[in-house]
Amino acid sequence: MDEPSEYIDFMAKYKDWIAIKRLGIREDTKPEEIVHHMAGIKGTIEGKIYSIMGINTGIIDGFVESITKGKRKSYEALAEVIGMLDSAQAKSAITEACNGKPFEPLAEAYLLGKVIRSMGYETSISQEAMAKIFPDLKIPKVGGRKKK
Repeated sequence: MDEPSEYIDFMAKYKDWIAIKRLGIREDTKPEEIVHHMAGIKGTIEGKIYSIMGINTGIIDGFVESITKGKRKSYEALAEVIGMLDSAQAKSAITEACNGKPFEPLAEAYLLGKVIRSMGYETSISQEAMAKIFPDLKIPKVGGRKKK
């Protein structure tokens, strides 16, 4: 096998968080493989942003689960659920997730995105979306320490 002519490298280290992703690009590398890799980098970064800011996404996730449970993928159902985002419960979840920090607009962005994804819609290219379109693309398993 020939050596890659180009690479897409991503490396981050912040406190105890380390992320390393590398893709060697050869002549036969398909564009969808490159996009799949880049979507993985984006997902890694987005997943860490909220915890670095101190936003408890678990609280928001629980609220989203409560308002989307049993809903089928349809624009009508999506509109109904989005209408619930102006409720006192939604505001309470946002406030609690931010723990007194002034990050409510960021938490609201997370909330809206989570609702849309929970209803089965994508707002941007993700590895999950790419894997649905190109079944031969596999989402890599999270590395790390293996239990003995």
